[in-house]
Amino acid sequence: MLAFFKAYRYFAIVLLIVSAIIISIFYNILKPQRVLPIYQPSMVTSELVDSTIQFKRKYHSIADFRLTNQNGETITQDAYKDKIYVADFFFTTCPTICIAMTDHMLQIQNEIINDEEVMLLSHSVTPEIDSVAQLKKYALEKGVIDRKWNLVTGDKKDIYELARKSYLAVLDDGDGGKFDMIHTENFMLIDKKRQIRGFYDGTNPEDIKLLLEDIKTLKAEYKK
Repeated sequence: MLAFFKAYRYFAIVLLIVSAIIISIFYNILKPQRVLPIYQPSMVTSELVDSTIQFKRKYHSIADFRLTNQNGETITQDAYKDKIYVADFFFTTCPTICIAMTDHMLQIQNEIINDEEVMLLSHSVTPEIDSVAQLKKYALEKGVIDRKWNLVTGDKKDIYELARKSYLAVLDDGDGGKFDMIHTENFMLIDKKRQIRGFYDGTNPEDIKLLLEDIKTLKAEYKK
């Protein structure tokens, strides 16, 4: 009996390896692929959403916009047509969370530098301070690459409505001031249909890792 097992042990080893490979292949074929959610206003904390759309449950997307970037160029949705992009809200003189947020946007920029499908978009919540010249100065200091990342300013009402009615990302200051905002650490992942596919803490390195993985997941959707 011992001689029998010795004679066939190499065959048994090969059979086990082949079986493991076959099982692995079937597992990868049959396992469900992860799909990112499509966020609607009703899925987001009410503090971040304008009351007029708070209970909307479907068909939400980012509205058309017309803003000005660090080079004085007009930026509209056309600049992001057929693109995946990461959006946030910041201001150049922010001494607190914006420092980490900008550092993490730079990290994402480095990761997507050669990826033509992915871009970045940062909106100033203090457009009265963040002129084109101020945004350009900030962009040069931080290492912003123009073809990948737009820092935009514009009419405060327009930015407020984008923040609260489109990106569902920014707090109202609550003091009754018209179109005043308290920006948050939120990064938003936007798909090619202008839909929100993820929210992330822009100050948290672990969330940035997740965001980069979710970009890959989202890109895979378009390859099916």
